[in-house]
Amino acid sequence: MKYVLIGLAVIVGLILAVVVVGALLPKKHHATRAARFHQPPEAIWTAMTNYQEFPSWRSNVKRVEAIPSTNNLPAWREVDSHGGSLPMQTVEVNPPGRLVTEIADPKLPFGGTWTTEITRIDGGSLVRITEDGEVRNPVFRFMSRFVLGLTATMDTYLGDLGKKFGETVQVEN
Repeated sequence: MKYVLIGLAVIVGLILAVVVVGALLPKKHHATRAARFHQPPEAIWTAMTNYQEFPSWRSNVKRVEAIPSTNNLPAWREVDSHGGSLPMQTVEVNPPGRLVTEIADPKLPFGGTWTTEITRIDGGSLVRITEDGEVRNPVFRFMSRFVLGLTATMDTYLGDLGKKFGETVQVEN
């Protein structure tokens, strides 16, 4: 019985530590990642804005559903293999150089925007994604900072975009 109580106290202590550390972390963050592609900006733009085709190249998107837009720009829901979904909305469009999207549900424990800039360079394009995010839940803040990493989703996205074009990309800051 003594060891059960000690084990329970350790578990409660760990949970409490995660909540406290998460609560001390800032809610908002700003992170940037980039990669170079041997594709013209127009090809990158087409891939990034053809939302219905995301399941064919994005490893974490299994299905995309159109949803009503609040600003007359494209809006969609990304569904993953576990059945989780994330509503997204386009905020700004300036082809083929700038695309801003946002998570379209303020009730989620996280949210924010991705500003994607596509720049023509010798031999292709430089794609830079800047995430201005907010993690409202302290446990999610702890997990995103110390377990998942703040740039993990951008890194996966850029890697998947490279695979779509048959390229291995090096993700940079």
